Amino acid sequence: MGEFALRRSEFLSQKIKPSAQRRRELAELTDEWICALAKSAGVDQIKGALVAVGGYGRTELSPGSDIDLLLLVPTTADQKLIPTVADKLWYPIWDEGMKLDHSVRTIAEARSMAANDLKVALGLLDARTVYGDATLCDRLLAQVRADWRALGEQRLPGLREYVQDRTTRNGELPHLLEPDLKESFGGLRDVSILAGVAATGIAKVDQTGLSEANEFLLDVRDALHLVTKRSTDRLTLQEQPAVAELLGIDSDDTLLRMVSSAGRTISYISDLTWHRVKQQGLRPRKGILRRKVIASEFSDNTPLAPGVMVQDGEVVLAPNANPSADPVLLLRLAASAAQNGLRINPETVQVLATQSAPMPNPWPREAREALVSLLGAGRLALPVWESLDQYEIFSHLVPQWSVVRSAPQHNPLHIFTVDRHLVETAINASTMTRRVARPDLLLIGALFHDIGKAHDRDHTEVGVEIMPDIAARLGFDDADTDVLVKMVQHHLLLPDVATKRDPDDRATIDYVAQLVHDHEFLELLHALTEADSRATGPAVSSEWRLSLIADLVNRVHAVLSGDEIPPPPELDPKRLEVGADGDIEVVLDPVSTLPTITISAPDQTGLLAACAGVLALHQLSVRTATTQTVGERAVSVWGVTARFGDLPDTQILARDLAAILSGELDVAARLARRRVDMFGARFSYPDPQVLILEDVSARATVIEVRAHDFPGLLRVVSRAISDVNVDIIAARVATLGSEAVDIFYVTEKSSGAHLSAKRAAEVQQSILSALSAILQSN
Repeated sequence: MGEFALRRSEFLSQKIKPSAQRRRELAELTDEWICALAKSAGVDQIKGALVAVGGYGRTELSPGSDIDLLLLVPTTADQKLIPTVADKLWYPIWDEGMKLDHSVRTIAEARSMAANDLKVALGLLDARTVYGDATLCDRLLAQVRADWRALGEQRLPGLREYVQDRTTRNGELPHLLEPDLKESFGGLRDVSILAGVAATGIAKVDQTGLSEANEFLLDVRDALHLVTKRSTDRLTLQEQPAVAELLGIDSDDTLLRMVSSAGRTISYISDLTWHRVKQQGLRPRKGILRRKVIASEFSDNTPLAPGVMVQDGEVVLAPNANPSADPVLLLRLAASAAQNGLRINPETVQVLATQSAPMPNPWPREAREALVSLLGAGRLALPVWESLDQYEIFSHLVPQWSVVRSAPQHNPLHIFTVDRHLVETAINASTMTRRVARPDLLLIGALFHDIGKAHDRDHTEVGVEIMPDIAARLGFDDADTDVLVKMVQHHLLLPDVATKRDPDDRATIDYVAQLVHDHEFLELLHALTEADSRATGPAVSSEWRLSLIADLVNRVHAVLSGDEIPPPPELDPKRLEVGADGDIEVVLDPVSTLPTITISAPDQTGLLAACAGVLALHQLSVRTATTQTVGERAVSVWGVTARFGDLPDTQILARDLAAILSGELDVAARLARRRVDMFGARFSYPDPQVLILEDVSARATVIEVRAHDFPGLLRVVSRAISDVNVDIIAARVATLGSEAVDIFYVTEKSSGAHLSAKRAAEVQQSILSALSAILQSN
C-alpha cells in the first residue's frame, strides 16, 4: 500500500458519520496528492491544467468513487511531451489501486466531445481546476456552458430519453426495497441532470428540499461504501442494518423511509421540471429545433373551481382564495388539477401546506367528494398526490396515513412502498368504477385496504380496527363504514381462496358466499382484488391468477342468485386411451392463461409423485393439479408455466415418465443435483409447516404445506402422501416469491372418504419427515 493509499485508509477508518464535510475533506486529501503527482509529472512544462470532473469536480467524493480527471493541454504544448506527462500522471494513480477515469484533451477537443456526448457535457458542467493553468479550465467551462445553453433545446429530448431509460432499467428509488442510490429515478444522477436542465435556462427547477435530499443520499452511499468496502450504489436488504447503524439511524426500516422521502423529493422536482420542459415544446424548423410554448386549452386566469385557476399551465390559487378560511380548498384544488391533467405550482402547494385551515372532523361532504374525484382521475392523480406528499399534507388530513407513508414492504412480491402501493391500487381501481354500484366506496376502500401495514401485528386485523375511525373522519355513515371495514377485512379473501382451494368443491363456493352476502359487495371485492393484484407486482397479477379469481367470483354470483353451479368438466377417457393398457399418454393444451398437461397412465402407487417429478425435471412450475381414476387408469391434469423457454414436447414427457416409473431414471438424484447447482453444496431453509385444515371441504381432507420452494418440492410432498396409502384428488400450488404454499385435497385410497384425525396426523408426519430428509441431505 502506497503512502496516499495508507493516508486515505486511515482517514476512512475514522469512526465519524458520513457528511458533506467528510466528502470535502476526502476531496481535499485527494487534491493534495494529485497536485504533487501533477507537479512531478511535468504538467507545468506543457502549461496544462488538471481538471476534476463529475462528482470529484463537485467535491462529492465517496469512499468508492472514481477519480475523474481531464488533462487539459494548450494547442501550443509540445506534442511529444504530452504522452510522457500523461503516463507519469496516470500510472502512479493506478499503482495506488485507485479507480481512474481519465482523458487528455485540448479545449477544442473537450468542447467537441461535450457537444456529442451528454454524459461528458454534464460532467464538464461541474468541472474545477485541481492543478495548473486555471485559465484553461475557465475558458473551457465558459464555452461548454455557452454551448449547453445554446443547444439546450436539442439536448433536452435526448436527456429526457436517458432519464426514461434509467427509470425503466432501475425503477423508482422512492418506492423500491433495494434502490440504486445513483441510477434509480429520484437518485443522485437526477440531481446532476436537474442542474443540467437549469443550466439551459429553458425551465425553472424548484430547489425546495433538493440540496438536503441530495446530501442525505450521498451520506447513505458513503456509509454503504464503508460497510461493504467496495464501490456499489445498490442498497440491498442485507446491508441496510449496518448502513443505518453507521448513520446513527435507529433501524433499517427508518433508513428506508428516509431514503424514500429523499427520493420522493428528487423525483417530484424532476417530474415537475420535465413537465415544464414539455410545456415549452420543441419542434424542428429549418434544420434546428426552436422552442415554442405549447398552446394550452387553459389560458392564464382560467377558473377551474372556486378559489382555483390556471397560471402558466399550472394550477394556482385565485387572488381571492383564502385557505385559512376554506379547509376544503386544498382537496378541491388537487381534484381540479388531476381531473384536468395539470400540475400544481410548488409555491401553491407550500401555501396550502402552511396556511390551510384544519379539516373539520367529520369532513364536509365536499371534501370527501373531492378526494374521490382526485382518486378517480386515475394515473393523472399521481403527480398531484406526490406534490401534496412533499409536505405530508395527506398525513395531516388522515393521521393514520403517516404510519404507512414511505413504509417499506416486508414481502418480496411487492414492488412499491406501502403508501405508493395503496395509491397505485386506487389508480387501478379508477378504471373499474363502471363495474360497481358504489365507485366512491371502491376508490376509498382501495386507498385504505392495507392501512394496517407497518404495525407489529397482522395488517388485516389492525386495518379492521382503525378503518372505522378513518371512515367516520371522512364523513361516511354507519352503513358505508361497515362496507369499507369489510373491504379491509376480506381484501385477501378472493385470491387466497382462488389459489389455495378447490373451486369445484361446493364447500369452497359456499364459504365465500357466506362472507360476502350479496352481489354488490362481491363486485366491490372483485374490483379491489384485481386493482390490488396489479399494484403488487407481476408475481401476483398474472392473467392465470386473475382468471382463477374471476371464475371463483362467477361461481359465487351463481350461489347468491340461487342458480346451479356448473359441475366440473368430466375427463374424456376415450381421448386418452391409446394402444395397450400400459401406454402413457400426455396431451398438451397450450391455452393463453394457463397451459394444461393431461397425463393418463395405468393407476399405481406413486404415479402422481412421478408425474410431478417429470414436470420438475423439465423446468415446469405446477400451479394446479387434479386427478381421477378412469377405469384402470389414473388421469391427472396439471396447470403449468415454463420457468424457461417453451413447453417441452409431450412425447419426451411420456418417455421420461415411463423411465421414472420403471426405475431407469432416478428422478430424485437428478433433482438433488439441480438443487445443489442452484443453491450450492449446502443450503438451509426455514422449517416447513404442514397444517390440517378442518371443515374446509365437503369431499376431502385438506392439507396445507408451507415450505421454501426448491426443485422437486411437489414431487417430494406427493410421494410422502402416497407412502401413507392416501389419494390426492386435487392440488392448488402457489409460489409466492421463494415460498411455496401448496394445498392438497386427500382421501382414503380404499374408500374415498375423509381422513380420520389419526390418519391425517400420519400424512402430516410423513410430509414433515420427507422434507426434513431433503434438508438434512444437503
